[in-house]
Amino acid sequence: MQLPDGTTRPRRVDSALVKALARAFRWKRMLDSGEFATIAELAEREGIAPSYTTRVLRLTLLAPDIIEGILDGKQGVEVTLARLLEPFPIAWLEQSQQFDLLS
Repeated sequence: MQLPDGTTRPRRVDSALVKALARAFRWKRMLDSGEFATIAELAEREGIAPSYTTRVLRLTLLAPDIIEGILDGKQGVEVTLARLLEPFPIAWLEQSQQFDLLS
């Protein structure tokens, strides 16, 4: 669906995406501070699989404009948590092109 010229898309904050970002940065801080020595220790404490923990932690590598877009609810409907947990490029420019969050 295309909006008429001059109109803006309504914001749609996705609570699952916001929660995953918050978790990712909290877990990163816990690892960086030495509270947990490994992802496996962190995952065990959180009661989740280490592979899921790793996929969520990868969200800390998203470009700042993508993170800001998600927090502001400017992501497109095609941007879901499942899609963000799939492998994505490390280069921020390539991420922005892949996710096209702010279009």
